[in-house]
Amino acid sequence: MAKEFQVTYDCADPGAQAAFWAQALGYRVQGPPAGFPDWTAALTARGVPPEHHNDQAAITDPDGKGPRLFFQKVPEGKTAAKNRLHLDVRAAPGLIGDERMAVLETEATRLEGLGANRLYRLDADDQDEGIIVMTDPEGNEFCLD
Repeated sequence: MAKEFQVTYDCADPGAQAAFWAQALGYRVQGPPAGFPDWTAALTARGVPPEHHNDQAAITDPDGKGPRLFFQKVPEGKTAAKNRLHLDVRAAPGLIGDERMAVLETEATRLEGLGANRLYRLDADDQDEGIIVMTDPEGNEFCLD
């Protein structure tokens, strides 16, 4: 039987990362527990000091198909090394050639407006379709595929 899993990101600003990835993926920022109007009220009721209210955040797939993404604050910044794990954002599934790259370019532009940065574009070759490699607002690499 397949196991349920979540993807966890270490980051400096969990709330901002959650907001970016929710918009990038069409996910929703996970709401507070039942009975609380917002996370500030929930965390305050749990005795969490205000300076720790942004220590974690999560986003979920509104259709319940994709994994939960969890963002946790860590003291150290991202290292200059390449990510060992990254997301491939499937922005143009089934498309090929110029049509594929046009869709990827449009999505790259939208994500740049949300704070992402474009690193480079790889056009199609004999083995692979084209992709655009980007970073999220904290410098974590991902591919538009």
